[in-house]
Amino acid sequence: MRFLKNIRIVLSLLFFIPIFLFFIDFSGIVPLHLHALLMFQWIPALLSLNMVIIGILLILSLLFGRIYCSTLCPLGVLQDILSWKSRLFRKRKKKLRFHHSKPLNVLRYSILATTVLLFVFGSSFLVIQLDPYSIFGRMASQLFQPLVILANNGLASIVNGMGNYSLYQVEQNSFVPVAFGISLFFFILVGIMSWFRGRLFCNTICPVGSTLGLLSKVSFFHISIQESSCTHCGLCEKSCKSECIDSKAMKVDDSRCVSCFNCISSCKNGSVKYNIRFKPKAEIPSQTPSNNSRRTFLITSGAVISTLALAETKKLTGKKDNILSRKPVMPPGAGNLEHFNTHCTGCQLCVTKCPMDVLKPAALQYGISGIMQPHLEFSTEVFCTYDCNICSTVCPTQALNHLTMDDKKLIQIGVAQFRKDMCVVFTDETDCGACSEHCPTQAVHMIDYKNGLTIPEVTEDICIGCGACESICPVKPYKAIYIEGNVTQITAKKPKEAKVFDKVIDDFGF
Repeated sequence: MRFLKNIRIVLSLLFFIPIFLFFIDFSGIVPLHLHALLMFQWIPALLSLNMVIIGILLILSLLFGRIYCSTLCPLGVLQDILSWKSRLFRKRKKKLRFHHSKPLNVLRYSILATTVLLFVFGSSFLVIQLDPYSIFGRMASQLFQPLVILANNGLASIVNGMGNYSLYQVEQNSFVPVAFGISLFFFILVGIMSWFRGRLFCNTICPVGSTLGLLSKVSFFHISIQESSCTHCGLCEKSCKSECIDSKAMKVDDSRCVSCFNCISSCKNGSVKYNIRFKPKAEIPSQTPSNNSRRTFLITSGAVISTLALAETKKLTGKKDNILSRKPVMPPGAGNLEHFNTHCTGCQLCVTKCPMDVLKPAALQYGISGIMQPHLEFSTEVFCTYDCNICSTVCPTQALNHLTMDDKKLIQIGVAQFRKDMCVVFTDETDCGACSEHCPTQAVHMIDYKNGLTIPEVTEDICIGCGACESICPVKPYKAIYIEGNVTQITAKKPKEAKVFDKVIDDFGF
């Protein structure tokens, strides 16, 4: 049965490497259809109600225990890599060995209960922050991809200087302080836990790990120790990165075991088996009488926190004519704010795949509950391309409903707001027209003003909120035209259905 570990390692790498490359790819080399691998993640599957994937993951968990944690979860595999590297690093001194530790059940189930309660009461804050797949996605997007781009730019400088232009410089446009800080915090947290305690993060903080731990108690297969042949050498305990094996008592804590099979390969006598659980253990409340009071405390605390978080998420308001307090612009396919905030885990996949780099992780644009969820941020020559639907294609949670190209061209994610008192035509009495020239639907068009000048006007029902007008507007620091996000995205009218303007628009106003 020692081959089980090798099979697990191979399968883990077959999932981890493509997912990792998919996130750090900045040039579009990795095929877009690889996003299908991300469907096999628990939180995206649950949020998108993908019953086929949920059924597959559930069957795998009930059959083999926490096989998801050891094989399919990219954050879990990253922890294994960090833990493995720590053992190599300590070869010169004392080789890192694990030892049995008591489960931190109060902490792990408190986090799980609070996460569920917050979600039930309308806040996805903890789901977003603690989903292991999304944590990995943010690390890849905010930490690993920038390093890859930095390495690419350095290499490009060298080869370009030698007359080879096969590589090119790439701008770093995805840096957002809040997103970087959160990603770095979790990388340090997960890194320290993995380096010294293996899968401690999975068995204390991760709500997915805690939930699967409950399922693994009744899984068809499980790790067991044969008392008749066990010599109490402790090798299985020292190799267990979940620290769930008590070699003296010859017991395995199934709720923390991630089915990595390290213990099987380390046992010289073959006493550690991965076999059928013939009869479930009768583990009916053999815990301390204080469990009920603890549970009541957790539920009460979770309800209070949930209520506060729900109240916070409903404070998303802003004056329509004030660019400083405008509503955020959600990615195309979000539907409405409630659906988007509930389903998006802020994994940053759409951010990394956006060819225009117009998608950015949010700071407080959606409120505290929406930190890390993507929004459109228009800057110089950066806007939502008219004929691009990549973000809705790769979204694994259906926070963004998939849009066909025809649907994408009509979805109204926001509406352009024109501030006449800031426009250079009004303030400087000079020609412009940049916003109209760049509007793909001519929702922004020019009308007669005075002294032969023309000034922009917006037809809202054909505006799709792509931000082309805002990105090109020369007024600084605050634009004379900007996009106000729609709380509910609607279908705009086709340009030919709108009023036909007789005014001929001149060439580019500059």
